[in-house]
Amino acid sequence: MVTVWSLSDVAQHNSPSDCWVIIDGKVYDVTDFLPKHPGGKQVILKYAGRDATTAYEPIHPDDALEKNLPKEKCLGPVNAAAKQQLQSEESLHKKTKDEIRVTEAQAKKPPLKCVHTLQDMEDVARSVLSYKANAYYSSAADDLVTHSENIRAFSRFFFHPRVLRAVSHCDPSTLILGHKSSLPIFICGAALAKLGHPLGEANITKGAGRCNLIQMVSTNASLSPAQIAAARVSPDQTLFFQLYKKKEDALALELIREVEALGYSAIFLTVDAVVPGNRERDIKAPWILEDQEREVEGKPPAVDDPQDKAVGGALGTAGGLIAGNDVDMTWEKTIPWLRKATKLPIVIKGIQCVADAILAVEAGVDGILISNHGGRQLEFAIPTIEVLYRLRQQRPDVFQNTEVYIDGDVLKALCLGARAVGLGRPFLYAQSAYGDAGVVKIIKILEREIVYGMQLLGATTVNDLIPKLVERVDWQPIVPALTKL
Repeated sequence: MVTVWSLSDVAQHNSPSDCWVIIDGKVYDVTDFLPKHPGGKQVILKYAGRDATTAYEPIHPDDALEKNLPKEKCLGPVNAAAKQQLQSEESLHKKTKDEIRVTEAQAKKPPLKCVHTLQDMEDVARSVLSYKANAYYSSAADDLVTHSENIRAFSRFFFHPRVLRAVSHCDPSTLILGHKSSLPIFICGAALAKLGHPLGEANITKGAGRCNLIQMVSTNASLSPAQIAAARVSPDQTLFFQLYKKKEDALALELIREVEALGYSAIFLTVDAVVPGNRERDIKAPWILEDQEREVEGKPPAVDDPQDKAVGGALGTAGGLIAGNDVDMTWEKTIPWLRKATKLPIVIKGIQCVADAILAVEAGVDGILISNHGGRQLEFAIPTIEVLYRLRQQRPDVFQNTEVYIDGDVLKALCLGARAVGLGRPFLYAQSAYGDAGVVKIIKILEREIVYGMQLLGATTVNDLIPKLVERVDWQPIVPALTKL
């Protein structure tokens, strides 16, 4: 017989030595899991003895508890009275100022037809996203120097357009690891899409499938690999998997086996996020949100606890996701292990200098993704386009021996030898603002810009985009602000 629980039953288990929580109407004993939780035990203890569904669901796949807790720790459902009380409390929930702002922004949101550029989409998304989602999606390391320079660096590269070329038939398609893509771009792995929209990464999968674009799925997605695979519009839709390798090889191998069985077509091993970057806005978000909640509840602002001897150590949403990663990966150990673990193509994601690009080729990987994590990890990392340019100048043979990808501007990167360009944030913003329709719209915008750009360069296929069409200059134009942080 299944045991059912009242809210008073659960409320008695509210300490670090005896901690229960309610998730979606089910009771879980998470006492033993507290020290293992990547985001730290305090995140869970805040909801000890209470319902934690609203905090849990936007950042966890549905099967996360089943994968991380023994079966006996799932204690059963709450009783009918508890369900009714939880529903009543939810309906009576007082909204914070930020929640009211989001509701009002959704009501005023322009129709999708009014979105003409990536910046338009970002502006709409930022208006309807919660403070927490905005903080996570837009945050970057320290003073945002790397993030800003990633964008500014592209303005140091200018085109040499060729004219009097017949360009009425322009084909922007390409092959990425042997898989057809309608555009020379792919959707980079990005975590926690459910922070922006209840359907999360499934929106991106559906939009990408309709437009024949490849999606890379993050280990830290808010949907499971199986849920995302199930959202494909056809069985042959290509998905890549971004692997954040855990410390325990066995856990990493288990995940690899899962995505192989689900039909994922490549492994992108992330190597530039072994420890959390100092993403200040994301780190500060919990305290700001706590103050908002206390204001709604009529409580005074939080004050320092004289018994709290912790100094620093705040991780933020992103830091909690990265906390369990393998910090001891090496060329000599990890790449051979991964090659033995899977027969899927392997791409190293996070190459940031020419020397490591060469080591990747020597290691025999199938591709490299030049990336500094969108400026979210190490401050003052060289902008990605500069790394690509140096690689083209110093070791052009690398492009013959492995596929090279990059984060950032598409046409300039392709001229310098990149096979394709990965984009992450634009798709998070698009699905947050308009769901899968927003994803399709952003792809159509990119298609228009890429095709027009190719035609104006005199190129009819991506093979026509060659180094002679672009030049790096030692001066920088004055351009409008390209981002808002």
